Amino acid sequence: MAHSAVPTTAPAVAPISISALAPWAVFVGVLMLVLLYLVGAEQGATALFEGDTVHEWMHDGRHLLGFPCH
Repeated sequence: MAHSAVPTTAPAVAPISISALAPWAVFVGVLMLVLLYLVGAEQGATALFEGDTVHEWMHDGRHLLGFPCH
């Protein structure tokens, strides 16, 4: 009987551990919160940057996401 070129058993895949995934999840979470702040709240009384520069950069993103800015 000839040997098949296709293996009959699937190779074992190592599961991703929570300890390896946790730092990436925290990083992505913090990054999303910073982006949400910049797009949604960086203006007025809570502004970290002076002037309207960040507001103008994020203006279309605010409208796209439904944040009021006028």
